[in-house]
Amino acid sequence: MIIDSHAHIVMPPESFRFMAELVGGRANPNTLPKIPDASVRKMAEELVKSMDNVGTDVQFISPRPYLQMHSVKPGRVTELWSTHCNDLIARFVEMFPDRFRGVAGLPQYMDEPLELRAIPELRRCVDQLGFVGCLINPDPTEGLGDPPGLGDPFWHPLYKAMTELNVPGLIHSAGSCSARESYTLKFINEESIAIVSLLGARTFDTFPDLKIVVAHGGGAIPYQMGRFRSWSVRKGDTETFDEQLRKLYFDTCNYSKEAIELLVKVAGTDNVLFGTEKPGTGSSRDPISGRDYDDMKPVIESIEWLDAQQRKNIFECNCRRVYPRAFRKDEDC
Repeated sequence: MIIDSHAHIVMPPESFRFMAELVGGRANPNTLPKIPDASVRKMAEELVKSMDNVGTDVQFISPRPYLQMHSVKPGRVTELWSTHCNDLIARFVEMFPDRFRGVAGLPQYMDEPLELRAIPELRRCVDQLGFVGCLINPDPTEGLGDPPGLGDPFWHPLYKAMTELNVPGLIHSAGSCSARESYTLKFINEESIAIVSLLGARTFDTFPDLKIVVAHGGGAIPYQMGRFRSWSVRKGDTETFDEQLRKLYFDTCNYSKEAIELLVKVAGTDNVLFGTEKPGTGSSRDPISGRDYDDMKPVIESIEWLDAQQRKNIFECNCRRVYPRAFRKDEDC
């Protein structure tokens, strides 16, 4: 089975009209739209077709992060938008239960306490909609503020809820309000900061059952391992930086065989999950391979030094372990 652990919903046109109304009216009126099943099914079928074209069996879908509007005032805007996106994902899953799993977007408004909106929405999505994980945006201010790092106690209520619900979090930044930092670049920067913050604060000592997946191959960290290995020694850490890093999980969504090989060597084959974000940034044609950059299955298959079980772990088994709510236990690898 090929499980794509990192993808985002394709929104129907009615959703973007709702977005414009939300922002223009500043969440007033604050009613959710009623989108016909035909519009939702059309988008879901397009996504299934995209999966079939590249041999994906199951895709984990979440709201498209750069559209989450976490910094748009008032907080009710992102609350309503997150609710709408998550409800839409639930409809995708209901229409194609064998093809999709839901991953919740959280209404993280700026730097307000997570107990106000984010955690209640997480509980609703898991308990009522059957979602299997959530997104975590390390910078809900979207570049307008100085948010606490993911190792800060500010985030502990969310981690507590995640472990109680037995769902992992996918670290994935959202939009960027900075002219010098596109949202694509912000993704990589925030993922790098998040790893250093989580490990530096020894977060997994406090929450040993917490499962965190870092998107896009872990940002810049795998490429800069020497720097952080040295830094760990200088600090007198009792664990090597490599040992600390393997408390995290990573996805393959970086569209480069060279980078994925490095990631797998650094993180280990048990800590890497197949993820493509297809369709998304990588949905353009590679002039060398003739495939879209986000057609990642052949890339993993072309890594010669992986054996059959290691490939199976990346494509399927690791995802089953990290997302225990996503599949029946009798289907374990």
